[in-house]
Amino acid sequence: MAPRSYWKGYLKLSLVTCPVSMIPATSDAEKVRFHTLNARTGNRVASQYVDAVSGKPVAEDDEVKGYQRGEDDYVVLEDAEIEAVALDSTRTIDIDMFVPADSIGWVWLDQAHYLTPADKIGAEAFAVIRDAMARTKTVGISRLVMYRRERAVMLEPHGKGITLWTLRYGDEVRDEADYFGDPPDEKPQARLMTLMRKLIDERTVPWDPSMVDDPVQARLLDIIAAKKKSPKRRVRAKAPEKAAETGNVIDIMDALRKSIRSERK
Repeated sequence: MAPRSYWKGYLKLSLVTCPVSMIPATSDAEKVRFHTLNARTGNRVASQYVDAVSGKPVAEDDEVKGYQRGEDDYVVLEDAEIEAVALDSTRTIDIDMFVPADSIGWVWLDQAHYLTPADKIGAEAFAVIRDAMARTKTVGISRLVMYRRERAVMLEPHGKGITLWTLRYGDEVRDEADYFGDPPDEKPQARLMTLMRKLIDERTVPWDPSMVDDPVQARLLDIIAAKKKSPKRRVRAKAPEKAAETGNVIDIMDALRKSIRSERK
């Protein structure tokens, strides 16, 4: 059974408009989550804001947002002032422009959402927008209020639907040139490349979602299941494995040959 959509609105391109539904493409609902408890009483621990100077609790009505401009000096903004600069509409995805599909690097992509037509009447308009982007190899760029913030979004045709990606803000993406630097002038030896390609071929298998299973999650569920049967049972923490000691100098050629022989065995 498909999950219920958490957002409904309109997809708009010039004079073409159609109702759409959207739901996040990923979910962490199945992840093991813990609550903080009082070990003496077993009751949950509640968090609250306290004044950093007096240490006294702050009432919810007294909480305001402030931007720090100096030591112990803040510019206070009211909620109405913050809301005034947001988009007027939070229910319309108005495609402002299109860009080549391969021009947006992966580092800009934040969260994926599935976009589908909300009814049969708007399905044709939805399909026209989707298929036109696919044929022209372009993606749409728009802006939308999501998760209480105005976000730039990218619309990408995906099968029978459209994948809507929220895009990271410009100040969130670091310049790769500051970290990767200039590429080395020397090229790897041909023999090394041949052996490395053989090693890659030996390990190449079809993609399977089980490759990204979370082993820690499975172990936690086993521990929880055991504790349900025996509440007083304590599980001792596993001692960390010692890292294998290696020398500082490695013969790459010898290591690759040994790796290939191991893979074949």
